Order: sequence, then C-alpha cells, then structure tokens
Amino acid sequence: MQDGFVKIAAATPALRVADCVHNASQIIEQAKQAAKKGAKLIVFPELCLTGYTCGDLFLQQTLLDGALAALETVRRETAALQAVVIVGLPLRVHGKLFNVAAVLCGGAVMAFVPKRCIPGYSEFYEQRHFVSGDTLDCMEGVTLMLGGEPVCVPVMTGQVFTCEDMPLFTFGVEICEDLWAPEPPSAKLALSGAHIIVNLSASDELVGKADYRRDLVRQQSGRLLCAYLYADAGFGESTQDLVFAGHNLIAENGAMLVESTLFEGGVIYADIDLQRLAYDRQRMNTFGAVSASEFGFSLPMSENDLADRTFPRTPFVPGDKTQRDARCEEILTIQAVGLATRLRAAHATTAVVGLSGGLDSTLALIVTAHAFDRLGLDRKGILAVTMPCFGTTARTRGNAEKLAEAYGATLKTVDIKAAVDQHFADIGHDWNDHSVTFENAQARMRTLVLMDLANKCGGMVIGTGDLSELALGWATYNGDHMSMYGVNASIPKTLVRYLVAYEADRALGELSDVLYDVLDTPVSPELLPPKDGEISQKTEDLVGPYELHDFFLYYILRFGYPPRKIYRAARKTFAGVYDDATIKKWLVTFIRRFFTQQFKRSCLPDGPKVGTVALSPRGDWRMPSDAASALWLQEAENL
Repeated sequence: MQDGFVKIAAATPALRVADCVHNASQIIEQAKQAAKKGAKLIVFPELCLTGYTCGDLFLQQTLLDGALAALETVRRETAALQAVVIVGLPLRVHGKLFNVAAVLCGGAVMAFVPKRCIPGYSEFYEQRHFVSGDTLDCMEGVTLMLGGEPVCVPVMTGQVFTCEDMPLFTFGVEICEDLWAPEPPSAKLALSGAHIIVNLSASDELVGKADYRRDLVRQQSGRLLCAYLYADAGFGESTQDLVFAGHNLIAENGAMLVESTLFEGGVIYADIDLQRLAYDRQRMNTFGAVSASEFGFSLPMSENDLADRTFPRTPFVPGDKTQRDARCEEILTIQAVGLATRLRAAHATTAVVGLSGGLDSTLALIVTAHAFDRLGLDRKGILAVTMPCFGTTARTRGNAEKLAEAYGATLKTVDIKAAVDQHFADIGHDWNDHSVTFENAQARMRTLVLMDLANKCGGMVIGTGDLSELALGWATYNGDHMSMYGVNASIPKTLVRYLVAYEADRALGELSDVLYDVLDTPVSPELLPPKDGEISQKTEDLVGPYELHDFFLYYILRFGYPPRKIYRAARKTFAGVYDDATIKKWLVTFIRRFFTQQFKRSCLPDGPKVGTVALSPRGDWRMPSDAASALWLQEAENL
C-alpha cells in the first residue's frame, strides 16, 4: 500500500435463498480470489449469508443459527487472508432482529454494524422483520462461539475502522437504504475520519434505477470526499416479485472508477488513492470533524501494483470526444465571457493581440473574436499585431496574417528588428551573442509595442501565455509575461491544442486550413534565427515534453502528490513512450523551474479561471517567491 494506494473490491456471489452453507462457500471463494489479487477490503451484499429475499424465514431460529454457523465458517476460512472481509447476515440482539454487517479481519469478528434506515415500502417489508440500529441505546454486544471459544462482539452504529499499519486506511459501514435516506450515516462517518464508505446492499432492479443508483453513489463520494464501495445483491436472490442485478460500484471523490455489468455478478476492483482524499479534505475548510468510536485492526503492508488504477495521459483533457467537445465549448465560453466582461468594465472597444502564428496567440485571437461577438462589437476593433524579428519564419508570419484576415481583425505589422538592434547598441550587447539577453530583448520590445498601441487606440492588451508556461516560468519577465488580461492563464498547453482543434473542426475554408497548419507548427518562441528558413528553436527540446509537464503539474497541484508518487504514476502512464530516465529528468526540471520561477507568477495579470488547477497568486496558488525546493528535489533526484 505504498504511496497511499489501497485495493478494494465489491463482490456479488451466486446465492441460494436460505442455503447458508452454499452461500458461505461462494463468499469464501470470492474472498480468496480478491485477496489473491491484492484487495485489502472485500465487501459482499446485504444479508448475503442467508440471501436478502428470505421473507418470514428470517423469523425462524433455524435460519438464524445457520447464518451464525456460516459466519463462523467464513471467519475461519478467511483468517489467513491479508484483508478485511465484510458480509451481511441477520442477527438477534436482546430479542430483536437486526440486519447487520459483520466486519472480519485476521480471524476475528471485529464488530457488527446494524442497518439504521429500515424500509417499509418494498415488497419485502423489512420493517416486518428487522429493527433499526438506532434503537440501540449504546454499544451492545453478543457472545458468539468463535473457534470453540465464547467471544463478545460489539454491535453499534457510527464506528470508524482504522488500520494501525496504514492510518489513512479508514472505513465506515452503512447498509443499502442508509444511503438513500435524507441523512445518510455515511456523512457522519466521513466527518469522523472514514476515507472509505462501504455499503452492503440488496437493491432491486427497475427501469431507470441503475442510473439513479450510479449518480447517488458517485455524488455521495464527491460530497464526502471519500471512496464509496457499493456491493449489490444479484443472481440467486428470489425472483418471485423482484429481480436483483448485482450492480456493484466503486467511486472516488465524484468520479466513477469502476462498475459491474448488470446481471453478471462477480468481483470488481479499484485502487483507491487515500492520500489524494486526505489532501482534498485538508484543503476544504467546510469539511469539519466530529468524534466517533474507532476500531483498530492490523494488516501486513504489501506493494500495490496499481493494476486497477489508471492515470490519464492528458488529465486536463477528457478522453471521450463528445465530452471533450462539450468541455472545449464550455472553456471557450468562460474565456470569452471573462474577456467580454472586462472589456465592458473598462469601456474598451479595442483589443490588442500580439499574433505570432503559434498556438497560444491563435487561441487568444479566437477568444477575443468570440468576446467581441458577445458584445456586438465589430471585429475590426481587434488589432492583431505581428512583430517579425530575427527568429520569425515565413510560415508563422503567413499564418498570423491569414488568421487576422479570416477573423476580420485589423492587421498591423511592426518590424522590431531595427528597434532591437538599437537597443543592443544602447546596452552594449553583441548581436552574435545569442544568450538570454538576445531573446528577452525581443520579447520585451514586443510587449512595449503592444502596450503603447493599446494606449494609442484606447484598448487592452490581451495576454497569450498559458498555464504550462506559467508553471515552468517559460516567459520573459515583463515581456510576454505581462498583459492587461490573460485569457489563457489557466489553460495548459495540452488543452490549448484541443481548443484550437475544436475551433478548426467547426471552421470553414481557409480559416480551417490555417488553424490546422498552426496545430502542425512546432511550439517555439522564435527568438533565435531560423535554420534554412525553418524554426530552429523548439520549446520542448529545451524544457521537455509538455504532456509530461502538464501531467506533473496536475498531480502536484490538484492532489499534492510528492515527487516519488508522481514518478510512479508517470511510469505507469507513459510506459513505452518515455523511459524511466527521461521521466525522472523532466520531473527534476519541472520541480526546479516551478520553484525558481514563482516570482513571475506572484505578479500575474488578471485572467479567467476555467478549471480546478490554476496559478493565480490571488486565490489559487500562494507560495513565497524565495521558497526552497530542496526537499522536493532531493526526493526526485534520489528516485
């Protein structure tokens, strides 16, 4: 369970109603199967030792005794498993019958957790047989013969189970209807520290119910910042009046990780990131804390191979095209509305965009055009400025000119070579010295031109820099780093490409052609002279692949992953694409630049936030500009 990952499983055995011996054998088989795969928490459905649909047989002593005998069999046969196993059964306590979950670990029955919300409307009328766990005034206990010895097992609601060997491995239990109630017990369990909520369920299947159930589980995991494991009854339950589909679900913090196919049963698995859940809880001040009873248990730690955990290669970009297109439309709208609102507040009818023919400035022009359309302004008020200099190629300059024409903007060309030459003469810089001074002088000259043109026409300079560049500090301080409104400030480079592609897919004729050519152009600041007319300075050759950096950025900012954990996730995700040494090299580069370049982010212009990861110093990321990176670099360099 290294790096806070723990594998959990939801199982639906093929039962026979009231055949406790058979049911126990099916449960044991699936428990051993799941434990062999590395599951540390294995949950079975509600009343699985007897079957949920026993009806008035629940009132028979023979069935109750059979359930306890089956529990003893499961306890004994799973004692050697390095896992917690949770099964459901009917249990009589002080003359009353409770629908309980038995929590087993290491050959012990740690506790019984009774169902609290007992439905009275279903065909099986649970209230006919069972009483609510809320009727227990305090912790009760039942004495069972376990391994030939009498053992008192506590019966109570609201307890949190904590692994002594991995303190973040905490879970609480609720049963079926508990989740569907107005005040689910899982809310208090989560506030009491449970990172995983398990639900033993027997939810009958109706048309449309699977969608509701899925949303309920997913949203509850999001509200509670937890993992939610839902084990549902399936094949073998009586179909006298109802059918059960074995709809098992595992969600984590609002995302459905895995679900079973209806009516198939079996076992599903997921690798839960407990550190990620704990990180989100500590960030959310509205997530309070309440006290609860705790039960400790011990499990030997073992390495988790993360076979049931995936990390998206482009975490900022949905994999499904339909979802991706919807996301692109939403993002472009947020950007355009943000800019339109700022233009109106500033009473500006002109926007100045430095148009290089590259991806970022193209996206800025797209957003500006959409903002003008929203305000009903003539696009001629968009001043698209090309500023060729020593590194400009015919391809990028030509694309910039075509883009300005296609979007109906006013094109202005300002050749800055003479101005930069004069500046080199003024500061005594040799033109043949292609150091950072050579590059930054051009970037700052371009910003000077844009700012003065904005002053001249009463407009605003629209920033083009993106989130990935801000994270790496790949911007000239007070050069392209500065603007009057940065529309791309929270758009990572990998997403910029998809936004431009989305626009290209919707465009017609020459506009579509030029947008696709921009997408095919290597990413470059074009500050060094071209070679044989082609771009000689490629950004990713210098700072590394943006898909890696965006991956690092997402997991370090969104979930607080340490370098070791990011490296492990990246190795799994980019296997066959980058070797381990390459991933480590660029991770070290990312960490070093992320810390040293904070001073540029500390004075960023305003810009619209579009996602959960952003670097605005006003609300999203507050870090001292002189913070030391030693701890992070040491961990990364020692990988």
